[in-house]
Parts: sequence; C-alpha cells; structure tokens
Amino acid sequence: MASLPRPSKQSSSSDHRLNYQSTSLRYNQEIKAALEVKTVVPMPSSRGGGDGVATDRDGVFLTWKDLWVTVSDGKKGSKSILQGLTGYARPGELLAIMGPSGCGKSTLLDTLAGRLGSSTRQTGDILINGHKQRLAYGTSAYVTQDDTLITTLTVKEAVYYSAQLQLPDSMTRAEKERESRDDNKRNGATRCHEYKNWRPSGEVFQLFDSLCLLSAGKVVYFGPASQANEFFALNDFETDLEQGLEDAITTEVAINTLTKAYKSSDNYQQVKRIVTGICEKDCGTLEERNHSSFLTQCLVLTRRSFVNMYRDLGYYWLRVAIYVSLSLGLATLFYNLGSDNDSIQARGSLLMFIASFLTFMTIGGFPSFVEDMKVFERERLNGHYGATAFVIGNTFSALPYLLLISVIPGAIAYFLPGLHKGYEHFIYFVSVLFACMMLVESLMMTVASIVPNFLMGIITGAGIQAFMVLGGGFFRLPKDLPQPFWKYPMYYIAFHKYAYQGMFKNEFEGLTFLSNEAGGPQTIPGEKHSERSMASGNGCLQVG
Repeated sequence: MASLPRPSKQSSSSDHRLNYQSTSLRYNQEIKAALEVKTVVPMPSSRGGGDGVATDRDGVFLTWKDLWVTVSDGKKGSKSILQGLTGYARPGELLAIMGPSGCGKSTLLDTLAGRLGSSTRQTGDILINGHKQRLAYGTSAYVTQDDTLITTLTVKEAVYYSAQLQLPDSMTRAEKERESRDDNKRNGATRCHEYKNWRPSGEVFQLFDSLCLLSAGKVVYFGPASQANEFFALNDFETDLEQGLEDAITTEVAINTLTKAYKSSDNYQQVKRIVTGICEKDCGTLEERNHSSFLTQCLVLTRRSFVNMYRDLGYYWLRVAIYVSLSLGLATLFYNLGSDNDSIQARGSLLMFIASFLTFMTIGGFPSFVEDMKVFERERLNGHYGATAFVIGNTFSALPYLLLISVIPGAIAYFLPGLHKGYEHFIYFVSVLFACMMLVESLMMTVASIVPNFLMGIITGAGIQAFMVLGGGFFRLPKDLPQPFWKYPMYYIAFHKYAYQGMFKNEFEGLTFLSNEAGGPQTIPGEKHSERSMASGNGCLQVG
C-alpha cells in the first residue's frame, strides 16, 4: 500500500478505528506494506478534484513509467517480476496496491523505495516531483510486511531509541522524549487492532482513493477505487472488491483478457496523461532532513545493544554459566598441578584447551547475532545509521560481558590448577583470553552478516575455527605443516598461534620444574620450555 500525506480523515466502527493525519499513515499492515512520503518544499495548496491532472497540491508526487524488474533465472535467462508498470501516487490520496500472492506487490514497493537486491535489474523511470532522485532521508518511511524489532525492548523504549537515532542533535533530550511520546499516541501504541486475513474489509477498502491491481507482474486496473467494480463489470468480470479479490483473477486467460482490456481503456489513457502532467510540472525537489550525528548514533546504539544483551539470557548469561561449568571441570581435572616434570605436559594441555576450545564456545551467541543483523539491515535501509556506527555500538556494548566471561571462568581455571602465581601473570592470561573471545565474537558477527541461517552459520563459524586450531602449531610443528595451505597462510592468520605462544611464555618463564633425567640437574628452568618444542599427548607446539 502506498500513501502520501493527506488531511485528517477518520472512519470508525465497533471493531476498529483508522485515523489518517497529515504526516502519518494508519495502515492495515497485513494487506502488505506501506510507503509514506512527505515533502519539505512548500507549494501552493489547491487540491484538484476527481481524476484530473492536478499538480497544484501540497505534497510529493511519485510517478513510475514503463517500469520493468527482472531477475536472473539461472540457465533459463531472466524472469520478469514487473512488466511495464505505469502509475502515480499523489499527495492527499491513499493508493492501495493489491493482487494475489506473488503478483509483484512487494517488488513494486521495494522498487519505489530503492530497495531492490543486487540480483535484480530495473528499467523505466521513477520520478519524485518530476525529478529523477532518490527519496531523501526523513522524507519517507517504509514499513515492511514482517517488521523486525528488538524483542527485549518495550514499545516505549523502542520508540525512544528510534527517536534518538533519527531526530537531529539540535533538539534537546526532553524534546526528543516528548516527540517519542507523541509518536506513541499517534500510532496507538497502547491499543492496536489486527486483521486476521490478507484482504481488506469493506470499510477499509472504502478509504482507498486509488487502486493498483496487479496480477503476474502486470497491471489489470489502475484508477479510482470506486470505479473498479464498474471496470470489471464492463469486461464481464463480476466481483465485489469491497468483499475481497480472492477469486477475481484465477487463470492466465483472465489475466491476459483484463490486461488487454485495461490497456485499451480510458483509465489507462488517463493514467498516462496524469503521469505526463506531473512530470512536466516542476514541483520542487526533496531536501534531506537533518538527523543525529555519528557520535550520537554510536552512543545510542551502544546503550540499546547493552540493554538488549542484559535482558536476553541467551546472549551472554547462558554462556557465562556454560563457561563457569567448563572452568570448574578443568579446575577439578587439573587441580593442584605442582611443579614436577609431569606437570609440564599437563600445563601445556590445559592452556591449549583454554585457548582453543574455551574460546570456541563463543559461537553460542550466533542466533542473537543473526537477530541483530536483521534489525541493523532494516534500520540501515531506513537511513537511521550506517555500518560503522553499528559495529562500534555492538563492540563497545559487548566489552563488559566478554570481560566478565574472561575474568570469572578464567580465575577458576587459573588459580585452582595452580598456574604461575602472580597477578601480573593472571592479568596477562585474562587479556589473552579476552582478545581471543573478541576475535571469535567478531568472526561470528561477520559470518552472521554473510550467512543469516542459524544452522549454516554455526556450521560455517565452527568450521573456520576448526581449521585455525589445526593450523595453529599445536597438533603439528610449524616446520612440519604443508606449505601450500596450512603453513601459508593458515598458520599465520590463525589467532591460536599467537594465543599459544603468549600463554606458554607467560606460564613457563620464571618457573622451575623437577627433572627426570638421570645424572642431570635436579631442576629445569621453565625458560627452556618456552624456547623449544614441547611434546604433548596429541602433537607438539613450537614456541619462541
């Protein structure tokens, strides 16, 4: 459904109330989607009547002419989703885009809003006030069929953070809060009504000024909604549009018949005259509205993301519990290692597990990352902020939780087994663990932006980490790694290589261990073990 600002118009019944205001659209979200446009260029207000080519109205005129959208169809070539569409949306009028499933309604709205994917090809003209330009930020709003929201936020919080991201810094915080409260009231946030079907009721249909009826990517009717029944009756298609269009168009023959009838009708000629008249009249260009600064966007996103992470138990709190359980298991398995010769291998195995598999569990937050990416994609397309602000906000909001996961489980796995005493060694150990978790967190966020599917994303992230662990220098010495892939580049890009070396140097340098060599020295300095390869149960590690 497309809409341009119109004067107040209300229609109420015992079931629901729809309220249209000058700068906001009350819409039935289940009909399909809504596109709202408003102008910032003042023009004389003189609403024309009927179906004339009136362009002297306040608002924005949106026209599209001979619009085609095709998508690649593999070896078959390309498939046309929209085929030669021509139409318009005028200020003060409510345009309904209707038709059966798969007819191209969503594609048309995506095309008008400039949201087509990279795999699609668009031809034809889309003009705003007769000018070829994109919808500027702050002059339009696009509500998709399936709106993606942060489920941990209340309605008030969601509107508040949205206002903070969109409203300019010139407004005070009190003014932004007041604006968000007013928006809540205008949109009926405390009381909403839902329609349980995909077609509008008769009362809703009567509110439409114009109707664009699509089928198989073609226009079968475009014109005043009140004249649609007459058009179908003249072409021997009796139907009551106010009761629904479920069976109005059912066969390919009917579609072709109606398409030809529309092309030869006075309605089609009138649409072309109106589009031509709008394009010939200079109605002014759209100016982009000011919005919040980059710094404000980063701060708001950090605060909102922090609240989301705190309330979502599966984001970090469940992972904290799992990490504590694993650390307790490691602490009991390697409890009080001592300083004999056998403790050397035990310390190496413990550190290797911590650097490899304890950080591996960070992939548990992938489902939450996917949900974050959905919200980001929607808000980015709406022009609220860019990728840089999102990355900064998400990173800084995650730091306290990752630090918590590093310190508490790290302390359990460090002190109970009796690793190198001294807080400076423990701080270094926690720092390495924190850096590893940050790397895995960033890796999984990158995977989430490429592979939005839960299962495939977790498998992809786990597979990447598995290759890094194998090529990190523990299971095979660096000199024994095959060069084409494992040595160059896997060994050098795997963060496990640097984690192993850092943890081993931090642990062994400064310690003394008992020697098992007959006739040799009774003790061995730990420095020797940080300068040569160490044997372990499954392989060896080269440090130094």
